[in-house]
Parts: sequence; C-alpha cells; structure tokens
Amino acid sequence: MPSAQIDTFVGTLRVTETDGAITRLAWPSPEQDPAQDKSALLARACDQLQAYFAGELQVFDLPLQVSGSDFQRAVCDAMLAIPLGETRTYGDLARDLGRPPQPVGNACGTNPIPVIIPCHRILGANGLGGFSGGIGIETKITLLKHEGAASLLI
Repeated sequence: MPSAQIDTFVGTLRVTETDGAITRLAWPSPEQDPAQDKSALLARACDQLQAYFAGELQVFDLPLQVSGSDFQRAVCDAMLAIPLGETRTYGDLARDLGRPPQPVGNACGTNPIPVIIPCHRILGANGLGGFSGGIGIETKITLLKHEGAASLLI
C-alpha cells in the first residue's frame, strides 16, 4: 500500500492510501521504514495535513475509506461532522447514534484515520477520555489546543 510521511508538531505521521482513498494515518515507530510512495492523493493529503498544522485548513477534503463494521463507519462519520474547535462527548455521539457510550468509545479508539477523522474532539463526560495516537492524551491535548478548544481543558 502506498504511504507517505509528514513531520508535524505531534510527531511524524504516516498516511496510507488504498485504491484511491486514505485508509490509515498512524504514528510510525522509529524502526519502520520511512520509504515513501507519494501518489497524487498522498501528496494532497500531506499538503492538507501541513495546512491543518499551520492553522490554514479547517476541513479536510480527501476521499476516506474506513474499514470495519457499519457501526464503526457511522461513528467515524459522526466525528467528521464535528467542526474544528468544537467537541462532543462519547454520550453525545451515543445519543445521536442510538447506541450505548461504551461501543462508541471503542469505535473512537479504533479510528484508523485520526486527526483527519477528529477522534480527539470526543471527550468523556467528566474528563478528556482517551487517545490512542501519538503519545496518548498529551497528543489529544495538543490537538485541542491547536484547534482553539483549550478553554474546555480548564
């Protein structure tokens, strides 16, 4: 699968493409091969990520493909609808989807395309909740501050 890497203030990110859609964004381990196969789509994804981290892009415009169940895709679609600088709780998403919060939290935690699909914008009812990318909750806090949602952290 073609992939490309970009260095950001939350670490190096690797974006993967499959059949003309972005299918994964991950923080690669230092041991992973940095070889890149920069297709036009991957170049566009890296350009948009660069613009996002520079504070110049609020909405990604990329074809995305989330593997998994219909429920996983529904949770990812709900996260995509949250505007930059805003947050929701796991309970909010659960109510919107007519499902209990725990499966919603699990689906958020297995989001294959974090940052682009903004799982960092989902908070627990009484705190930040979790974040599986980067260095964990610190990365979530950094992304929320970057988006101007820091007042929620006080």
